[in-house]
Amino acid sequence: MTLKTDYQAILQGAAVGDVMPRGMIAVSGSDRASYLQGLLTNDIEVLQPGTGCYSVWLTPQGRMMTDMHVIEGGDMLLLDVPAHVATSVKQRLENLIFTEDVQIGDLTADLSRVCIHGPEAAKLVEKTIPNVTGLDSWTQYCNTRSTFKDASVVVVRVDQLGVPGFVIYVSSDFNELLRDALLASGALLVGTEAVSATRIEAGIPLFGIDMDEEIIPLEAGIESRAISFTKGCYVGQEVVIRILDRGHGRIVKKLVGLCLDSNTLPKPGTILRAGGQDVGTVTSVASTPRSGAIALGYVHRDYVEPGSKVEVTGYEKFVSATVSALPFS
Repeated sequence: MTLKTDYQAILQGAAVGDVMPRGMIAVSGSDRASYLQGLLTNDIEVLQPGTGCYSVWLTPQGRMMTDMHVIEGGDMLLLDVPAHVATSVKQRLENLIFTEDVQIGDLTADLSRVCIHGPEAAKLVEKTIPNVTGLDSWTQYCNTRSTFKDASVVVVRVDQLGVPGFVIYVSSDFNELLRDALLASGALLVGTEAVSATRIEAGIPLFGIDMDEEIIPLEAGIESRAISFTKGCYVGQEVVIRILDRGHGRIVKKLVGLCLDSNTLPKPGTILRAGGQDVGTVTSVASTPRSGAIALGYVHRDYVEPGSKVEVTGYEKFVSATVSALPFS
């Protein structure tokens, strides 16, 4: 399939394609919610079975260790984290258990994800998985259990590409069978280029690509969905509150959209300059049918306003980029 075909399937139909490799960590035990409440930025104790949230785990200095999808299934909390940090996250969680009734398990080898995106995704999931209905009315992180063939599945509403989307957790042995059933119902299997293009166009950063251990959530612009400002204390809270209250939200750099004046895409890590100085870095790039050549990147706070101009380095001729609000469209 072409990029345009895949792209249209995501925006107008239903498309199967994962966003990035993930690891799955189970946190069980009667103290699981209160235990995570003191570690994560979002309000875990308010979660009821069938709900969830997006959250971040910070260092005491307010830097990100990882982001995650948190799913409350009734008997455990599932932490869906980037695959490259799954082992370290599990070890850190285990090291912080003292007297709490908490057990940590790594489900990555046995549990897999099938992701479907697009305005038709809900209809195709209902067509494929028995006893799952009303998905069009679900809010973010609503989830339910059902079965597919002989396998138990958990269906979760997670919009990962700026369109309605669902993650279906299923035994790794049934992953291909479930994927093929969704395709037989009318979904299109799309490539990573289209998935990346729609994600970037939607302005959704990924940990390990657009965010790392040096980033504060406020710099990445994820605070509205990742941080609860009404819960009690958590690791790194003091830094976040100090920036918001004493610093009036002023940060040194911020993730922005960039509209590029060249069809040749720069590499992630490319330096951005303005006024003869380095002012930022490109993190993700794409060429989309709707927005053209675009990128995500961090720029100094003096250049975060939409319409600001920066220079993209690494080209033989001068290439500029215009800062854009997110999402692009």
